[in-house]
Amino acid sequence: MPRHDLFPDIAPYESGTLPVGDGHELYWEQAGNPAGRPVLFLHGGPGAGSGAVHRRFFDPTHWRIVLFDQRGAGRSRPHASVVANTTPHLVQDIERLRTALNIPDWLLFGGSWGSTLALSYAQAHPERVRAMILRGIFLGRPSELDWFFHGLAQVFPDAHAAFLSHLPEHERHDPLTAYCRLLFDPDPAIHLPAARAWSGYEGTCSTLIPAPAAVAGFARDRAVIGLARIEAHYFRHGLFLPPGGLLGHMERIAHIPGIIVQGRYDMICPCTSAWDLAHAWPGATLSLVPDAGHSALEPGIRRRLVTCVEEMRTL
Repeated sequence: MPRHDLFPDIAPYESGTLPVGDGHELYWEQAGNPAGRPVLFLHGGPGAGSGAVHRRFFDPTHWRIVLFDQRGAGRSRPHASVVANTTPHLVQDIERLRTALNIPDWLLFGGSWGSTLALSYAQAHPERVRAMILRGIFLGRPSELDWFFHGLAQVFPDAHAAFLSHLPEHERHDPLTAYCRLLFDPDPAIHLPAARAWSGYEGTCSTLIPAPAAVAGFARDRAVIGLARIEAHYFRHGLFLPPGGLLGHMERIAHIPGIIVQGRYDMICPCTSAWDLAHAWPGATLSLVPDAGHSALEPGIRRRLVTCVEEMRTL
């Protein structure tokens, strides 16, 4: 019988920290079947961190489920640090974790920024990737950043106005630069309200139907600092992607099987990026969810993701 929703909550059977240099230590955990097929969950943001609910996309009797918090995110240390925190660093970290856990290859599962990082890692180490399930595609292109900072006002004028209202009027034409000034101010009285405003904007626009609980989750003090500060750092540097971007190097992973799950009404990462990726990736299929936005936990998205994982069991 096909499964249509998340698996029951489970606890990790192992967890630890992995020193990766530059003063960073990554939190990691494993859950499910220690002898099962390995799957790596890549969280979004960058800076959002992983959580218990993310284990529930996978059948714990079949999968060896690996989660970790990227540099500066979640339970990794130092928290919210952007020192030596770039996409190439994160790709190297994934390889270090794979080696430390003695995993020959794995299924990659990532959404939003997690899809960006999955593609970056796969292009660097295609021999280590068995398949990919990607959701809410973000390719890190300038047009996607422009949409986040300006275009979203076409659909969420109220949320966008609230986002800009935190800034002095003369700085609102360039919200990224203005928010970076606030987010990296050492005074919590300055950086914490800015982080709440940034994260609240993202949370408000992430679901098709307003979800106050989801927005509240974005607003936790510790969570918002890591998310907002690390996102701003990555956005300011063009996501640290190579010349030509991710689509310019798709020949390296053309053979890898993939499923792209995309909410039709995703306002954080609009559907055009998933469409462009699918047409540049011969091994992938695109699954559009007609009644969903961006969040992985919206009913249509989460059911489709669980179904996709089940379809990958035999690869």
